[in-house]
Parts: sequence; C-alpha cells; structure tokens
Amino acid sequence: MARALTISTGLCLLFATACKKEEVVLRPDNQAPDYDAVPTVVVQNYVNRLFIDLLGREPVDLEMNAEVAALESADLSTDARIALVNKLMTSTAFVEGDSSYQHAYAQRTYESFKARFLEAVSDEVIDGFIANAAQAALDDSLSGDAQGASESNSALQRLLRLKNARIHYREGTINAIEMAKRMMFNAVYDEINMNSFNFINATFDNLLFRYPTDAEFNASYAMVDASSASILFGQSAQNKGGYLDILVNSAEGHEGLVRLHYRAFLGREPSTYEAYQLTSSFATDNDLRRMQRTILVGDEYAGLLNN
Repeated sequence: MARALTISTGLCLLFATACKKEEVVLRPDNQAPDYDAVPTVVVQNYVNRLFIDLLGREPVDLEMNAEVAALESADLSTDARIALVNKLMTSTAFVEGDSSYQHAYAQRTYESFKARFLEAVSDEVIDGFIANAAQAALDDSLSGDAQGASESNSALQRLLRLKNARIHYREGTINAIEMAKRMMFNAVYDEINMNSFNFINATFDNLLFRYPTDAEFNASYAMVDASSASILFGQSAQNKGGYLDILVNSAEGHEGLVRLHYRAFLGREPSTYEAYQLTSSFATDNDLRRMQRTILVGDEYAGLLNN
C-alpha cells in the first residue's frame, strides 16, 4: 500500500550538526536591538500576543497598561519577559473571567492540543462519548459480560483521562508527553481515524509531522492491530497503549512537540540548531512551560528584531 514519506529532522543529524564549529559573523543588520528605542506600540503588541497565545484572549486595558509599564521600566530585559510569561502560566491570583491565569493557561494548552490531535473537538462531544461509554459498561455489567464490561470500563477511563487532562496538567500531575498520549488514546481519536491503518498514519503525522516508513508501519501495525510484540524506535511493545508510549517518548516525539510550538508561536519551523537545543533540554525534563518560555521571551517572538 502506498503511503507518503517525508524526512524528519532526526536527532542523529542534529547531534552531528551541533558538533560542528560554526563561525559567528556579525553584520550591521543583525545587531542586538536597542531596547530603549523600542516604541510602546511594539511592547503592547508583545503583551497582546502573549495573552492570546497563553490565555486565549486579549488583555483588558488595566492588564495591558500594567504589563507594558513593567516591561518598559525594566528596559524590556529578558528577566522582565520571563516574569511576565511565568505570571501568565502560573499565577493563582483571582482574575475575573479566568478564575486565574494558571487556570486559563491550562485550559488554553488543553484546547491547543485538542486542535492538533482531535480536530478541535468540543468538550460537549467528549461528554457524549463518555456518556455512551458509561452506558455500555453498565449494560455489559448487567448482562454478565465480564470481558465486555472490562473493555467498556477501560474505554470509559481513557475518555475521562482525556477530559481531565487540563486539570491534571494544571495541577502538575501530568506533563505534555502524557497530554499528547491522552489525545490519541481514546474513542474520539479512534472515530476520527477509523481502522488501524488510519490510526497509525494519523499518530505519526500528528506528533512527528511525517508518515511512517514501511518498516515502521509494519512494526506499528503488529502492535496496534494484532496485539503482537514488535520493535519501534528500538523499543518493544505489543498493544496500542504500548505503541503510543514508544511514540510520545521517542526522540522524534519530543522534537515534534518542539516543532508544534515553533509553528504555533513563530509561524515557522525551528532551524536545525534551534530544534537540537530545545529538543535536548525538553527530552531531559519534559517541561512544556520551560520549552514554551524559551520561545516566548525571544526577540523574534517579541517583534524586536526589526526595531
């Protein structure tokens, strides 16, 4: 069967590239920005962009004025930018309409992952799947079908884990790796990507931004469709859950989440060096907030490179 093949930016290539000594050439058009000369409108645009990307809304006038004043009083220092990003991600102080910035950020992250993996399906639709799964589990239990009840309950629990992902992420009990797995390990995802062929291709495309090679597909198919032990990316598993564990914890899976956020925040792919740097650190700590913050405090995102 024919499948489109694309080439991923593998970490082996990244390591090889990163080890080369590069000559740094300073050019007049590549100087560090003069932050003292940055117009207030540029700072306002930066604050507005952060609120939208992290909270899903624009700041109200009071928030805009306060955050612009704080950034300008600190001469747009990196520390000031980090403080603002951290505030929007983690502050538990009450905010009308949001409950708190922390709450709004977790909800925004959850919605962003749903947009990538689940075609932005609404929670109302997920609730419908949960209700159906609960009814199926009850029916199987009442009919004495122990195996059916077990399978229905497992499906129900996967849906509940999906729905609660935003809460668990906010509370720090799961990370972005687990968030990605929950997005793909549920009945909603299965309905969008019906049958094992589509499921495998979708998981590769959604997370790795490419389709599997023939060898990768065959190994994945054995796990997903036949519950047979097979090896993918040097790791062994024999069912759908194990297959997804391999995928989300792979070097390419980590790189895929880095690429996802470069695209979301900067509208472009990371360079080989950028991907290597951020993927290496993300693979170590799985800290999505730190990974996002690295991009969000940069001069490119802040719109300062041409000022």
